[in-house]
Amino acid sequence: MKDYIEERAINIATYIIDCNATVRQTAKAFGVSKSTVHKDVTDRLMQINPSLAKQARKVLDVNKSERHIRGGLATKEKYQHLHQDA
Repeated sequence: MKDYIEERAINIATYIIDCNATVRQTAKAFGVSKSTVHKDVTDRLMQINPSLAKQARKVLDVNKSERHIRGGLATKEKYQHLHQDA
């Protein structure tokens, strides 16, 4: 694996852990796709630093379990703004 990919995978995992970031937020911050973030954390990082990979995976699992709640809140906020403007 190329050095810059290993370094990116470590930086991505550190960012996810430090900021409690979602895959989407991380992808935007690093200028890569969501699938790249996911592959870096789940596959590549397990070969480089398994303990860091497990920590990042915990954060991503929590975010995934809360995803439906965030979506509902975003929809609620969207419609509250629409009713205020009318």
